[in-house]
Amino acid sequence: MQEKVLLVDDEEGIRTVLSITVREAGYEVFTAANGIEALEILEKEDIPLVVTDIKMPGMDGLELLHRVKKDWPESEVIMITGHGDMDSAIDSLRKGAGDFITKPIHEDALEVALERAVQKIAIREQLREYTENLEHLVLEKSKELVEAERMAAVGQTVASMSHAIKNVAGGLEGGMFVIEKGLELENKDYLQQGWEMTRRDIKRIKNLAMDLLDYAKPVSINPVDADPNIPARQVRDLMASKAENAGVELLLNLDDSLGTMRLDIEAVHECLTNLVSNAIDACQDKLEGEKKVVIHTQDNGGMSVRYEVTDTGHGISPEIITKVFNSFFTTKGSRGTGIGLMATKKLVKEMGGAIMANSGVGEGATFTITIPTAHVVT
Repeated sequence: MQEKVLLVDDEEGIRTVLSITVREAGYEVFTAANGIEALEILEKEDIPLVVTDIKMPGMDGLELLHRVKKDWPESEVIMITGHGDMDSAIDSLRKGAGDFITKPIHEDALEVALERAVQKIAIREQLREYTENLEHLVLEKSKELVEAERMAAVGQTVASMSHAIKNVAGGLEGGMFVIEKGLELENKDYLQQGWEMTRRDIKRIKNLAMDLLDYAKPVSINPVDADPNIPARQVRDLMASKAENAGVELLLNLDDSLGTMRLDIEAVHECLTNLVSNAIDACQDKLEGEKKVVIHTQDNGGMSVRYEVTDTGHGISPEIITKVFNSFFTTKGSRGTGIGLMATKKLVKEMGGAIMANSGVGEGATFTITIPTAHVVT
């Protein structure tokens, strides 16, 4: 397919000579006597190559160059300039011309200029294709990567769930074994023991299912203007009975200067409930020494509020503390599912906050939640 070339010059003789040269070089040739006529042709024909004289009456070559680059930016424009008029030639290059040749025009010089222009168009088209292909490849690989990560997350979650369910199932099998022995031996103590084991693990599987349903539900954060100490007091009152039964002292250490701040009281309440419940369990498992859980609040510079739950429990080893927020990870053995801290982390993230844990073996543990907020002017 022949490339199309538009020759623009106000001298008919030059147009005729150039037309013959360009046509013999294998191009399809169009001619125009001035800039206006050239624009009319370009409106009708898709012509990628324009060769124009700079000095023309009316619309000169520089103005035509400006119009071509504005309306057909992919076109290559070659300027023809008189010998010694290098200023105009350089000006045309600044304005987007691809090349220039000087009068008197040598046939070889024109052919070389046209070949370079054709090559530039071809290279530009190849770059466009490569870019589009690269963008498509990146998009496809990104989709594959996201899908792989999603499947890996699903696989990890399923594996963790399977482990949790397997633990419960193992407990149920143990209870069933004791019940069967009680029936076989007509031993009421065995029957009672086996039933208690079975009932405990049925409750665990029910709680696991309910926790999973709660975790899977979409989270809707609804901040209100309130005292940030409210959820801390509410959780202390809610968990007081559990703490007392476990022999754990549950205390508050509240920052009374917090004032009114904007945050989701219910979400903070749920987070603190999970952390305090875990802290009480950690203290309950401690064989000797002080058993105490403290809920702290603190203004974090007026732009956030910090909640801390500290305990004097058995502590968490360094290799384990990095895993406490992982899916279904628990240090409670058969008593835990690992969903509590998962749900807490999810809620904190939805509130735009951060959660962290600090501990050491035998040193107790501190879980800190920082929630972005701001004082409300009253």
